[in-house]
Amino acid sequence: MSSVSYATVDVFTAERFAGNQLAVIPDARGLSDAQMQAIATEFAYSEVTFVLPPENPENTARVRIFTPTTEVPFAGHPNVGTAFVLGRQQEIFGRKPGQALRFEEKAGLVEVTLLGNEGVVSGARIIAPQTLQIGPAIDPAVIAASASLRSDELSERAHRPVRISVGLPFAVAEVRDLAVLSKARPNVSAFEEANTRYPLAEDSFSLFLYARTLERPWYVRARMFAPLDNVIEDPATGSASAALGAYLVSLLPDADAKVELVIEQGVEMGRRSIIAIAVGKRGGAIREVSISGDCVTAMRGVIEV
Repeated sequence: MSSVSYATVDVFTAERFAGNQLAVIPDARGLSDAQMQAIATEFAYSEVTFVLPPENPENTARVRIFTPTTEVPFAGHPNVGTAFVLGRQQEIFGRKPGQALRFEEKAGLVEVTLLGNEGVVSGARIIAPQTLQIGPAIDPAVIAASASLRSDELSERAHRPVRISVGLPFAVAEVRDLAVLSKARPNVSAFEEANTRYPLAEDSFSLFLYARTLERPWYVRARMFAPLDNVIEDPATGSASAALGAYLVSLLPDADAKVELVIEQGVEMGRRSIIAIAVGKRGGAIREVSISGDCVTAMRGVIEV
């Protein structure tokens, strides 16, 4: 029987046992696809990453990302957390804050910058691998049913419910206020119906709900439900946060803009996460979207395979 080492980290937080849990296998050589999926299912976190040698030696690593049920082409907190784990291996690689890494993933190349101070890596900033993709529009009744809400509890002051992506697609909708957001609950039957009506080749129907105020439009509270991927609720969803930030900035009338957002997630789960999003818009088009956050190490161990 062989074994592989793992580390778990809490992502988008500077406080241990908050944020979003991630398991990282820093050396996944020799593992089959079936073993990777089995390990991800065993952890039952929203994602587990497997680090492999890059296909192009100019890149840092090839990173594969698995949910408890499937492999996905891109996700935010797995990239931030994986970069943190690799960055903390300074005694081997000599990595320090400010260093750039590059991950090969199914969605494309992910550019990474290690963050920290006094020579200690404390997190990472990543660039979303794809441009903003918008559509289709989603029937508000589908959103409301999926979240166990009434249709009049949704808000269309900024946009109608829609599927958006910068690497991994999500249905996104704004709700009326924090009270509505807090009472949302996933309805699995409604999710199954939505998945049939709005199918995806690479993933199942997942829903990102958010609330914000007119006074603080760039401070967002959010929740993400993906019960068809065995993720009843996710404490932090960087890929959805990045897509939302890009979409909201795309709706601004300005042809050029640089906007920084803070997205707070996981509060209702007792795992508060803080996700920093920066969006650059030039000539009327979204040019760059970054996702940043802190991380802390939680556990280390060995898996028998």
